[in-house]
Amino acid sequence: MSSDLFASDFKAAPYWWDEVPRPELPRAEPPQQAEVVIVGSGYTGLQAALQTARGGRHTVVLDAEAAGFGCSTRNGGQISTSVKPGFDELARRHGRERAFAIMQEGRNSLRYIGDFVRDEGIDCDFGVVGRFHAAHAPGRYEELARSVGTQPKGLEVACHVVPRSEQRCEIGSDLYHGGVVYESHASINPARYHQGLLQRVVAAGAELVPHCPATGIERIGQDFLVQTPRGTIRTRDVVIATNGYTGPLTGWLRRRVIPIGSYVIATEALEPELVDRLIPKNRIVSDTRKVVYYYRASPDRRRILFGGRVSLSETDPRRSGPLLHGAMSRIFPELANRKISHSWCGFVAYSFDELMHIGRHDGTHYAMGYCGSGVGMASYLGMRLGQQVLGLAEGKTAFDGLPFQTRPFYSGNPWFLAPSVLYYSWRDRLAR
Repeated sequence: MSSDLFASDFKAAPYWWDEVPRPELPRAEPPQQAEVVIVGSGYTGLQAALQTARGGRHTVVLDAEAAGFGCSTRNGGQISTSVKPGFDELARRHGRERAFAIMQEGRNSLRYIGDFVRDEGIDCDFGVVGRFHAAHAPGRYEELARSVGTQPKGLEVACHVVPRSEQRCEIGSDLYHGGVVYESHASINPARYHQGLLQRVVAAGAELVPHCPATGIERIGQDFLVQTPRGTIRTRDVVIATNGYTGPLTGWLRRRVIPIGSYVIATEALEPELVDRLIPKNRIVSDTRKVVYYYRASPDRRRILFGGRVSLSETDPRRSGPLLHGAMSRIFPELANRKISHSWCGFVAYSFDELMHIGRHDGTHYAMGYCGSGVGMASYLGMRLGQQVLGLAEGKTAFDGLPFQTRPFYSGNPWFLAPSVLYYSWRDRLAR
């Protein structure tokens, strides 16, 4: 670890929190009675709460930490069409009709968040800037180029191939071998978006109770008792919206999601002309590595925000920061001597089939497993989850009823993660 890489005002906290710190909500005691109790105050929980509160249900949102403490305010602010498996793979698993519907839900999620931000008037630096998805090896470029010309009929998205000879128009680096621009992908300030969503949930009449974890859930007839350190709430419906922070409260769900640390750094303030050289069109950027890097300019275009999976075990952002800086500098040598102003991490949740899941188990509702694409999909499925709690037909999704897989002997501690990261990093290095 090199301390020389850290700025004098370095913070081991998200860059986004400088402008939007975690809200200091008035201390609230949990009520004894509610109609809906939601565990988790990230995008999923708040979108569900907005539906149920506006639908007239007395809604209480609990969180073990401050509102939005988790990955909803720690992510890189990139929004895509979210679904990782391709159409052919999904068709092999679930049939062509179901595969089509699942892929369409990814497009629905991207459209939903844009419409929601606009209709609600949330000022959060949302923009349809496009994504440059860069090929880290020549063979990966050929695969990307073929995929553009072979999109499934009815699922086409606006995109275009960028050969290596034209790459500098998209990114100030020669490391990659060309790529594809997905024109409808978007960027957002995740903390400002979360704050705007939180304000609308409170205005709708929901009760927010931060720093108050749910410690137990007990079924009593048609109702539930939700225990907390500050009292028990009797409620008709329970929603679990914990994603990468799913713990022993819900052991069945914990066995079905894999918490993975995603690490991000922000550079110190840079000269505008330097940022213009590095990311000239203000795209969000990702690459074809299995152990992926993702990055962008900050909304004010004064910093580079660079994220990825760089640790074999969850560790101190002061240790992961230099590792990210090294990766960033290989892509952008001009940043090798620029310092880190912020370094942080958050937990995303992967599923064993790389799909997000929504449904009910033992009477409780849940949505989770966004596989690193949670800004759009957590918002969209949170909204649908709220509609399902209300019993509305429009709450139906293509993910309903999908088997939520686990593995033998897995209890929520991903012991296999370190060897998997080593293996896929090795595969990435060998790619041609």
